Amino acid sequence: MLIRTLGRQPYAPTVDAMRAFTEARTDGTPDELWLVEHDPVYTQGLAGKAEHLLHAGGIPVVPTNRGGQVTYHGPGQVVAYPLVDLKRLGIYVKEYVYRLENAVIKVLEAHQITGHRVAGAPGIYVRLADPGSHARLTGPAPGGDAFAGLGKVAALGIKVSRHCTYHGVALNVDMDLTPFGGINPCGYAALQTVDLARLGVSTDWATVAQQLGSRLAAQFTP
Repeated sequence: MLIRTLGRQPYAPTVDAMRAFTEARTDGTPDELWLVEHDPVYTQGLAGKAEHLLHAGGIPVVPTNRGGQVTYHGPGQVVAYPLVDLKRLGIYVKEYVYRLENAVIKVLEAHQITGHRVAGAPGIYVRLADPGSHARLTGPAPGGDAFAGLGKVAALGIKVSRHCTYHGVALNVDMDLTPFGGINPCGYAALQTVDLARLGVSTDWATVAQQLGSRLAAQFTP
Protein backbone atom coordinates (compact mmCIF):
# COMPACT_ATOMS: atom_id res chain seq x y z
CA MET A 1 0.00 0.00 0.00
CA LEU A 2 1.32 3.40 -0.99
CA ILE A 3 0.89 5.94 1.82
CA ARG A 4 0.53 9.58 0.78
CA THR A 5 0.70 12.17 3.57
CA LEU A 6 -0.97 15.13 1.86
CA GLY A 7 -1.29 17.52 4.82
CA ARG A 8 -3.85 20.33 4.77
CA GLN A 9 -6.26 19.90 1.86
CA PRO A 10 -9.69 21.32 0.95
CA TYR A 11 -12.44 18.72 1.29
CA ALA A 12 -14.35 18.80 -2.02
CA PRO A 13 -11.34 18.54 -4.37
CA THR A 14 -10.00 15.67 -2.25
CA VAL A 15 -13.24 13.74 -2.65
CA ASP A 16 -13.20 14.44 -6.40
CA ALA A 17 -9.64 13.10 -6.58
CA MET A 18 -10.58 9.93 -4.66
CA ARG A 19 -13.54 9.33 -6.94
CA ALA A 20 -11.40 9.85 -10.04
CA PHE A 21 -8.73 7.48 -8.70
CA THR A 22 -11.34 4.82 -7.97
CA GLU A 23 -13.04 5.13 -11.35
CA ALA A 24 -9.74 4.94 -13.22
CA ARG A 25 -8.12 2.09 -11.30
CA THR A 26 -7.71 -1.37 -12.79
CA ASP A 27 -7.24 -4.81 -11.26
CA GLY A 28 -3.51 -4.09 -11.12
CA THR A 29 -3.65 -0.64 -9.53
CA PRO A 30 -1.85 -0.64 -6.15
CA ASP A 31 -3.92 0.35 -3.14
CA GLU A 32 -3.22 3.76 -1.65
CA LEU A 33 -3.81 5.49 1.68
CA TRP A 34 -4.24 9.26 1.80
CA LEU A 35 -3.68 11.09 5.09
CA VAL A 36 -5.07 14.63 5.20
CA GLU A 37 -6.20 17.47 7.43
CA HIS A 38 -9.17 19.49 6.22
CA ASP A 39 -10.26 23.10 6.52
CA PRO A 40 -13.46 23.43 8.62
CA VAL A 41 -16.36 21.71 6.83
CA TYR A 42 -19.55 19.82 7.61
CA THR A 43 -20.10 16.82 5.36
CA GLN A 44 -23.52 15.27 4.87
CA GLY A 45 -23.69 11.56 4.01
CA LEU A 46 -26.17 9.87 1.69
CA ALA A 47 -28.48 9.01 4.60
CA GLY A 48 -28.13 12.50 6.08
CA LYS A 49 -31.21 14.26 7.43
CA ALA A 50 -31.45 18.03 7.48
CA GLU A 51 -32.60 18.09 11.10
CA HIS A 52 -29.22 16.81 12.27
CA LEU A 53 -27.57 20.04 11.09
CA LEU A 54 -28.52 22.40 13.91
CA HIS A 55 -26.58 25.57 13.01
CA ALA A 56 -23.70 25.76 10.56
CA GLY A 57 -22.35 29.05 11.89
CA GLY A 58 -20.76 29.95 8.59
CA ILE A 59 -18.98 26.61 8.14
CA PRO A 60 -19.56 25.17 4.63
CA VAL A 61 -21.90 22.18 4.35
CA VAL A 62 -20.92 19.75 1.59
CA PRO A 63 -23.15 16.87 0.41
CA THR A 64 -21.11 13.75 -0.20
CA ASN A 65 -21.62 10.19 -1.38
CA ARG A 66 -20.31 8.35 1.65
CA GLY A 67 -22.59 6.47 3.99
CA GLY A 68 -23.86 7.88 7.25
CA GLN A 69 -25.09 11.20 8.56
CA VAL A 70 -23.50 14.59 9.12
CA THR A 71 -20.04 15.00 10.61
CA TYR A 72 -17.40 17.71 10.98
CA HIS A 73 -13.83 17.87 9.72
CA GLY A 74 -11.35 20.51 10.80
CA PRO A 75 -7.76 21.32 11.71
CA GLY A 76 -6.25 19.02 14.32
CA GLN A 77 -8.03 15.93 12.98
CA VAL A 78 -6.29 13.13 11.07
CA VAL A 79 -8.47 11.96 8.19
CA ALA A 80 -7.42 8.69 6.57
CA TYR A 81 -8.75 7.66 3.16
CA PRO A 82 -7.89 4.03 2.29
CA LEU A 83 -8.33 3.35 -1.43
CA VAL A 84 -8.55 -0.43 -1.22
CA ASP A 85 -9.61 -3.16 -3.66
CA LEU A 86 -11.69 -5.38 -1.37
CA LYS A 87 -12.08 -8.14 -3.95
CA ARG A 88 -8.32 -8.45 -4.39
CA LEU A 89 -7.86 -8.43 -0.61
CA GLY A 90 -10.56 -11.10 -0.26
CA ILE A 91 -12.72 -9.35 2.33
CA TYR A 92 -16.25 -7.95 2.50
CA VAL A 93 -17.44 -4.55 3.68
CA LYS A 94 -18.20 -5.68 7.24
CA GLU A 95 -14.66 -6.97 7.66
CA TYR A 96 -13.28 -3.79 6.09
CA VAL A 97 -15.10 -1.62 8.64
CA TYR A 98 -13.89 -3.85 11.47
CA ARG A 99 -10.30 -3.41 10.30
CA LEU A 100 -10.66 0.36 10.02
CA GLU A 101 -11.90 0.51 13.59
CA ASN A 102 -9.22 -1.90 14.78
CA ALA A 103 -6.48 0.33 13.38
CA VAL A 104 -7.86 3.28 15.38
CA ILE A 105 -8.09 1.16 18.52
CA LYS A 106 -4.42 0.18 18.15
CA VAL A 107 -3.37 3.82 17.78
CA LEU A 108 -5.30 4.71 20.93
CA GLU A 109 -3.65 1.84 22.79
CA ALA A 110 -0.26 3.37 22.00
CA HIS A 111 -1.42 6.42 23.98
CA GLN A 112 -2.88 4.39 26.90
CA ILE A 113 -6.46 5.06 25.74
CA THR A 114 -8.98 2.23 25.34
CA GLY A 115 -11.25 2.51 22.33
CA HIS A 116 -14.68 0.87 22.27
CA ARG A 117 -17.19 -0.06 19.61
CA VAL A 118 -20.92 0.60 20.06
CA ALA A 119 -23.21 -1.82 18.26
CA GLY A 120 -24.97 -0.20 15.33
CA ALA A 121 -22.98 3.04 15.60
CA PRO A 122 -19.76 2.87 13.54
CA GLY A 123 -16.78 4.72 14.94
CA ILE A 124 -14.70 4.51 18.10
CA TYR A 125 -15.72 5.72 21.55
CA VAL A 126 -13.97 6.19 24.90
CA ARG A 127 -15.11 6.22 28.52
CA LEU A 128 -14.93 9.89 29.51
CA ALA A 129 -14.52 9.20 33.22
CA ASP A 130 -11.78 6.62 32.71
CA PRO A 131 -10.32 6.69 29.17
CA GLY A 132 -7.85 3.92 29.95
CA SER A 133 -10.45 1.49 31.27
CA HIS A 134 -10.37 -1.94 29.68
CA ALA A 135 -13.82 -2.85 31.01
CA ARG A 136 -16.00 -3.96 28.12
CA LEU A 137 -19.19 -2.16 27.21
CA THR A 138 -22.01 -4.47 28.18
CA GLY A 139 -24.92 -2.77 26.40
CA PRO A 140 -27.02 0.40 26.56
CA ALA A 141 -26.55 2.37 29.75
CA PRO A 142 -29.40 2.81 32.25
CA GLY A 143 -32.19 4.85 30.72
CA GLY A 144 -31.54 3.41 27.28
CA ASP A 145 -28.77 5.86 26.33
CA ALA A 146 -26.12 3.79 24.56
CA PHE A 147 -23.72 6.75 24.70
CA ALA A 148 -24.03 7.71 28.38
CA GLY A 149 -20.55 8.37 29.73
CA LEU A 150 -18.95 7.95 26.31
CA GLY A 151 -17.25 10.36 23.95
CA LYS A 152 -16.69 9.77 20.24
CA VAL A 153 -13.04 10.13 19.25
CA ALA A 154 -13.19 8.74 15.70
CA ALA A 155 -15.90 8.82 13.03
CA LEU A 156 -16.24 6.52 10.06
CA GLY A 157 -17.97 6.84 6.70
CA ILE A 158 -17.17 4.89 3.55
CA LYS A 159 -18.10 4.45 -0.08
CA VAL A 160 -17.61 1.24 -2.05
CA SER A 161 -17.66 1.30 -5.85
CA ARG A 162 -16.89 -1.82 -7.92
CA HIS A 163 -15.46 -3.49 -4.81
CA CYS A 164 -13.12 -0.52 -4.22
CA THR A 165 -13.28 1.82 -1.23
CA TYR A 166 -12.90 5.51 -0.68
CA HIS A 167 -13.74 8.02 2.06
CA GLY A 168 -12.64 6.54 5.40
CA VAL A 169 -12.03 7.41 9.05
CA ALA A 170 -11.32 10.60 11.02
CA LEU A 171 -9.47 10.58 14.35
CA ASN A 172 -9.64 13.69 16.54
CA VAL A 173 -6.21 14.70 17.81
CA ASP A 174 -6.17 18.31 19.08
CA MET A 175 -8.92 20.44 17.59
CA ASP A 176 -11.56 23.05 18.28
CA LEU A 177 -14.50 20.83 19.19
CA THR A 178 -17.02 23.69 19.21
CA PRO A 179 -18.35 23.01 15.68
CA PHE A 180 -19.52 19.56 16.75
CA GLY A 181 -22.12 21.44 18.82
CA GLY A 182 -23.67 22.63 15.57
CA ILE A 183 -24.72 19.11 14.59
CA ASN A 184 -26.04 15.87 15.97
CA PRO A 185 -22.78 14.01 15.30
CA CYS A 186 -23.43 11.08 12.98
CA GLY A 187 -27.15 11.60 13.63
CA TYR A 188 -27.08 11.15 17.42
CA ALA A 189 -28.44 14.03 19.48
CA ALA A 190 -26.23 15.15 22.37
CA LEU A 191 -23.48 12.67 21.49
CA GLN A 192 -20.29 14.07 23.02
CA THR A 193 -17.23 14.38 20.82
CA VAL A 194 -13.73 14.30 22.26
CA ASP A 195 -10.14 14.46 21.05
CA LEU A 196 -6.86 13.04 22.30
CA ALA A 197 -5.87 16.36 23.87
CA ARG A 198 -8.99 16.37 26.09
CA LEU A 199 -8.15 12.80 27.08
CA GLY A 200 -4.80 13.95 28.42
CA VAL A 201 -2.69 12.84 25.46
CA SER A 202 0.12 15.21 24.44
CA THR A 203 0.90 14.58 20.76
CA ASP A 204 0.57 16.23 17.37
CA TRP A 205 -1.05 15.70 13.98
CA ALA A 206 2.06 14.40 12.24
CA THR A 207 2.73 11.78 14.91
CA VAL A 208 -0.81 10.43 14.91
CA ALA A 209 -0.99 10.52 11.11
CA GLN A 210 2.13 8.34 10.94
CA GLN A 211 0.77 5.95 13.56
CA LEU A 212 -2.64 5.63 11.93
CA GLY A 213 -1.10 5.26 8.48
CA SER A 214 1.14 2.45 9.68
CA ARG A 215 -1.71 0.64 11.43
CA LEU A 216 -4.04 0.93 8.44
CA ALA A 217 -1.37 -0.27 6.02
CA ALA A 218 -0.83 -3.31 8.21
CA GLN A 219 -4.58 -4.05 8.19
CA PHE A 220 -4.79 -3.97 4.39
CA THR A 221 -1.55 -5.58 3.29
CA PRO A 222 -2.18 -9.16 2.06
